[in-house]
Amino acid sequence: MDDEQTMRRERIARIAGLPFMQMSQRPGLFRGARRSFADIWGHRELLVRLVKREVKARYKDSSLGILWALVRPLAQLLIYYFAIGQIIGAARQVPDFAIFVFIGLTTWMLFSETLATATTSILNNAGLVKKVYLPREVFPLSAAGSALVNFALQSIVLVLAILTISSFRPSTDLLWVPVALITVIVYGVAAGLLLSAINVYLRDVQHFVDVYLIVFFWVSPIVYPFTFVSNLVGGTWLEQVYLANPITTVILVMQRALWTEGATSMEFPQIWPDNLELRLLITLLIGLVFLFIAQRIFARLQGNFAQEL
Repeated sequence: MDDEQTMRRERIARIAGLPFMQMSQRPGLFRGARRSFADIWGHRELLVRLVKREVKARYKDSSLGILWALVRPLAQLLIYYFAIGQIIGAARQVPDFAIFVFIGLTTWMLFSETLATATTSILNNAGLVKKVYLPREVFPLSAAGSALVNFALQSIVLVLAILTISSFRPSTDLLWVPVALITVIVYGVAAGLLLSAINVYLRDVQHFVDVYLIVFFWVSPIVYPFTFVSNLVGGTWLEQVYLANPITTVILVMQRALWTEGATSMEFPQIWPDNLELRLLITLLIGLVFLFIAQRIFARLQGNFAQEL
């Protein structure tokens, strides 16, 4: 018995002599952000595994597997093509209407899927959050990775459609496509980080996101061109409010680069915002600042995740 007590005291003394390690909130603003990003990079293999798990879990036990990622956008494309394009008649004023809609849909779904999945990512991984230490940012980031996998599959279909059923003419606008995609990922991850942390404390956030995505789908030029908006409110403050939506700018850049039939049509000339590329660069810059702020707020809030979950 005395030996056990002696060993216990020695073990306690060794533990007491160990240095404290910062496990959640990072000290300082920029130094804390640098340490957080280094920690995430150090767990990049775990992040890859989480992305694979997200993709496999979503299509587990299904016959078509990951091909279901194509079914939803194709079904939406058909619905909007016939409902908006044929019945309402938008297709008669929008050349290559199917291509136009599919460009907006794939871009929007990359953002919406990233945001929706990231918002609930901490709650869905509560078991891991409570049991082991790891940078909690990897959960919203894995949601973005899963959305990128789906986007890659949808992009293959989009590129094939552009090359086969439209009169595609490449231009220098294609150079802005990677910048647009980086921008939508930055905003999706930033908003996902912020809302996933708040959602741990206030579960209504995930329902708010659902409503937000429904509303802002129609406030983005996905099933109608910007020309309609410009003809309605062009030159007013309402147009600037409409263009303040960062996803609107991204979609417009994607459309002008890939929807060349509409961008160069003489029969149905389209209107584009002035200085669209400059708008995109400013939008990306603001998004990077938003990402930095969102990560720091996430780092401040994650200390009590285990208790709240």
